[in-house]
Amino acid sequence: MDTAQLVFADYAVIAGFFAVMLAIGWYYSGKMRTLQDYFSGSQKIPWWLSSISFYMSSFSAFTFVSYSALAYQYGWVAVTMYWVTVPASLLSAYFFASRWRRAANTSPLEYIEERFGPALRQWLAWLGIPVKVIDDGLKLFAIGTLVSAGLDFPLRWGILLSGGIMLTYTFLGGLWAVIITDFVQFVVMILVVAILVPLSFMKAGGVTGFLENIPSGFFALTTPKYNWIYLCSFFVIIALNYSTSWSLVQRYYSVRRDSEARKVGYLVAVLNVIGPPLFFFPAMAARVYLPDLANVNEVYSLLCRTLLPVGMTGMLIAAMFSATMSMISSDYNAVASVLTNDVYKRFAGAGQSDRSLVFAARLFTLLVGVVSLLTAWVVMNNPGQEDLFQLMVRLFSIFLPPVALPMLAGLITRRVSNAGGIAGLLLGMTTGLAVYVLGGDESYASLRQEPVITACTLVSTAFGLLAGTLARRRTPRQAAAIQNFFNRIESPEGPQPADTSPAQSTSPLPVIGVSIGSLGLLMIGVMLLTSVQEGFASLLVGFIMLGLGLLFCGAGRSSHEGQKP
Repeated sequence: MDTAQLVFADYAVIAGFFAVMLAIGWYYSGKMRTLQDYFSGSQKIPWWLSSISFYMSSFSAFTFVSYSALAYQYGWVAVTMYWVTVPASLLSAYFFASRWRRAANTSPLEYIEERFGPALRQWLAWLGIPVKVIDDGLKLFAIGTLVSAGLDFPLRWGILLSGGIMLTYTFLGGLWAVIITDFVQFVVMILVVAILVPLSFMKAGGVTGFLENIPSGFFALTTPKYNWIYLCSFFVIIALNYSTSWSLVQRYYSVRRDSEARKVGYLVAVLNVIGPPLFFFPAMAARVYLPDLANVNEVYSLLCRTLLPVGMTGMLIAAMFSATMSMISSDYNAVASVLTNDVYKRFAGAGQSDRSLVFAARLFTLLVGVVSLLTAWVVMNNPGQEDLFQLMVRLFSIFLPPVALPMLAGLITRRVSNAGGIAGLLLGMTTGLAVYVLGGDESYASLRQEPVITACTLVSTAFGLLAGTLARRRTPRQAAAIQNFFNRIESPEGPQPADTSPAQSTSPLPVIGVSIGSLGLLMIGVMLLTSVQEGFASLLVGFIMLGLGLLFCGAGRSSHEGQKP
């Protein structure tokens, strides 16, 4: 294969992909008139779009890097671990989706003041934001690692490029831009994986060659390191994350009705059943033809360079960017919503105009993105964290239960008092940090195991909720506020507001169609300028994307004509 052609085709595809993402952000930039537009799509986003966005926002290149490393080392256990998301998404949809849709409007924390008072709202905002920013920094580092290994691209520029692009379109177009780009990125990712799986299978020698050369126990559900105890603690983390993550629950309250909010979670559960075997099988197969890798975090990048035809490496990198961009851009939007609604409006006063609030929202989006980039830069310049998966789980084990349990308790029970919410948060957070610090001593190293940290923070948070409630009962005023809150979120669904949002004045289907079709035309053009014979698979993907784009455009035109009087 001609190396120059490979570089040209791949970089052309990546550049075109980014151009389309930015064009979507620019298209929606003029339609963001209010905070409801910018942070919740004025609750008019179709449930299937919101569900795909939830799915794409629940993982990133971090997933492909860390889970693929697990699949390469241990086999099927990577799929087992990811499948804990299935019951987590079902539980989240059944118990919390409709409550989130009724409780929140432009911020996932705005109901906290109504339920627990202003103090806990500020505690959750100021403690939750750093955790999100650190988490996003780790994900940016992961995508930088993927790009660096996949295209021999400098790590620092991979981080800056990916972070800058997703920050720009989120800054411009708000939640609508995030939702639409998520769907386009979903299509790109699925098409690339559909090509990669059979190529991996053939490279491993088919069924016989694969089964004969994999290590014994490669299809075991668990390993000594990732056993059932670990899986149970991991399930707790995932279930809490799916039900309280700012960027994920945002998808529940951006749709029209309670029933649609539940559909969002149910479709995510279905996708989480289908996705993991497809995503992680190439890494399992790579154990046969790429044995003894020095850095297992690079397995996905290396197998792509080994297998994919001209042009498809660029599309794969774009797809990995897609996964990360979906999650991080969602976080940028959600964290900015908290900064705008739960911090800025508290100090600036309620008399701000919609225009000034949207301006502030964009500034906060920019701030969050820049700090995340700086965090990724720090991680890059402090190597030594080889197991990114464990690093992520430990971070969530410390901080997630203390934040999530008060939020969920506030949605489902009247009994927890304002003092109980604050006590649970502070006691759980303090316990988690203390256990982690104490585990730095070799004599207590076992305390840094993820199940231990999770159990300590979970129990201490629950104890804090109970102790705080018993120690300081609700005042009559607080009891009345809590009663009013539950009367609102437990009442039958009210009438839906009119479609006044500028972003909803036209169907999103043509935007999706033009975006996917443009990427298809780009792929076709690149292949015709290089080697059609070597890049036949890439050319086929280009025509499929063009066809899908035309279908979406046609569906959008039909829906528009159907709305005419």
